[in-house]
Amino acid sequence: MTGRKRAEGRAKELRGKILHHDRLYYVENNPAISDERYDELRRELETIELEYPDLVTPDSPTQRVGVPPRGELPTIDHLRPMLSLESVSDPGEAREFDLRMQKALESAGLEYTAEPKFDGLSIELVYTDGVLTRASTRGDGRRGEEITPNIRTIGAIPLRLGAKPPPGVAAVRGEAIMPLAEFQRLNRFMTERDRQPFANPRNAAAGALRQLDSRITAERPLTFFAYEIMFIDGYDEPATHAEELKTLADWGFRVDSHLLLCAGIEPAISFHSELEKNRDSLSFEIDGIVIKLNSKDDRGRLGARSRSPRWALALKFQSRREITTVEDIVVQVGRTGKLTPVALLKPVDVSGVTVSRATLHNAGEVAKKDIRVGDRVRIERAGDVIPAVIERLPEKDSRRPAPFAMPKTCPVCSSSIEEEGAYHFCTGGISCTAQLTRGIAHFASRGAFDIDGLGYKRIVMLVDRGIVQSLPDLFTLEKDRLLELEGFAETSADNLLEAIEASKRVSLGRFLFALGIRNVGEHVARVLARHYGALEAVRRAPEEELIGIHEVGPEVAGSVSGFFGDSRNSEMIDLLLELGIDVEETEPEAGPQPFAGITFVFTGTLERLNRDEAKRIVESLGGRTSSSISKKTGYLVASAGAGSKLDRARELGITILTEEEFEKLARF
Repeated sequence: MTGRKRAEGRAKELRGKILHHDRLYYVENNPAISDERYDELRRELETIELEYPDLVTPDSPTQRVGVPPRGELPTIDHLRPMLSLESVSDPGEAREFDLRMQKALESAGLEYTAEPKFDGLSIELVYTDGVLTRASTRGDGRRGEEITPNIRTIGAIPLRLGAKPPPGVAAVRGEAIMPLAEFQRLNRFMTERDRQPFANPRNAAAGALRQLDSRITAERPLTFFAYEIMFIDGYDEPATHAEELKTLADWGFRVDSHLLLCAGIEPAISFHSELEKNRDSLSFEIDGIVIKLNSKDDRGRLGARSRSPRWALALKFQSRREITTVEDIVVQVGRTGKLTPVALLKPVDVSGVTVSRATLHNAGEVAKKDIRVGDRVRIERAGDVIPAVIERLPEKDSRRPAPFAMPKTCPVCSSSIEEEGAYHFCTGGISCTAQLTRGIAHFASRGAFDIDGLGYKRIVMLVDRGIVQSLPDLFTLEKDRLLELEGFAETSADNLLEAIEASKRVSLGRFLFALGIRNVGEHVARVLARHYGALEAVRRAPEEELIGIHEVGPEVAGSVSGFFGDSRNSEMIDLLLELGIDVEETEPEAGPQPFAGITFVFTGTLERLNRDEAKRIVESLGGRTSSSISKKTGYLVASAGAGSKLDRARELGITILTEEEFEKLARF
């Protein structure tokens, strides 16, 4: 036997042993060998792979150490949408959820699962033939940042599934978290070295996983809990959530042990109450429980909304509250110019987080609660994240200063202030530095111009140095000026300039959204684009005409009309067009829309169209698409590989179309 052949056999043996001991240590918390012996095994494998680099495999334990930095985190599509959860905090709302489930499924004896709601970072892991091939953050639910090198460094994540034979393709969802003890240790380290500590374990985990240098991630003490098989091919899908978790454990994942099977909703509510009392005894941070229907078949019958499944509910805990003193009240200027009073607080620890400021929402709330400088106040971390002042605690025999009043002019740019209902707005627009920075960040964001490499820190540098003083300045940036800034080198400067140039061709909907018009989000921007078709038509549209558009009410119409009626905004748009911004026209709506009020569901592998094209066709004709079948579904378009949705559509008597029939229907 040759030396290489012996090395190949020994490397395979060592990989098996090390992966076995990784599972015992990271997943089962039951190490079987000493650290010294474990290190000896790793060193032997590293020596073999160093001598024979071609023997390195994707699932080798040596691949957990991290790799040199990447220039950026690319975004990738999820195999299945990573939906969020409907969230409530009142047990009564959980009972209402149960009644909805009973009515929808026409059954009074439903079985639920209840488990902790992790406060970490949701991750998708994709395995091909049992080997981890990619990992990504949740992102917007459909696309996330690809963080595979960073994920490989987490010992609790198997690089190869324990299933024999493994599924052809599997997508697993779970939560990357930093255990509380490790979080406290990390923050102690940061504080002792006069470095900014992390706000909470979730932020620490997110910061570690979004590092461009995975070697930094490898130094952070992260773990991972799996809780969902999002997609599976070539393997029997579990019939229940309880079976799903057992399958994940068999595959080698760490699965939380607090799962409770519940006959009806009341055991889940009791579980919530008990866990809330004992949450501080857990080794990781949670902010509630997740209640799910146990039956996968029942879940399939209920389907999902656009952002959340109908068959699951997050029952949150009451936020933790603390008492402190208001040392000052300042006014923060947001991206849209909205002025928000903020209380600067005497620092107080809330759930291991030092809170030094909290929102007061608006002038009306400040007056209602009568909050003044020097007051003792009760604060809470709303959703355990954003601090807010809940109430003032009256004190006897204390002299209080005059009540708080909103400023007459913007504290940043001195422009006049306008009142709109309960809120106050700076009229300076993006001529206000506070709005300019956030406005550019919005303008460059993924749903707008999608300028790669133009993150918030870089925008702050560009604005603070006076290099960018308006949106059009982005399109006159010069390489020499970029090279003056920290973090820019030849390649990164070239990449940013190329990304800016590539962004110049933009759809009308994205352009309208990018402008940051108050009350105009992505959906309303698309509505306006479809209705008018061209930028100039939107700019000329009178307010009374805008009000007549479906989904555009008086408030939105006023914002749009006011924005385009402002001479500064008109000059800015004209300059953007002069600098080469090409706003693509959209085919405007013409006459009645044949798909108005009709919901389409697509299943199987489309051969003539892709899903995005099909969705655009439906929406352009007034319809909408859904990922699940219900009695309200108008048509199911079934292609090769159609599965359970086709059976469900037949049960409900829904009209089923082939792809060719759909195209004919769309042409009318």
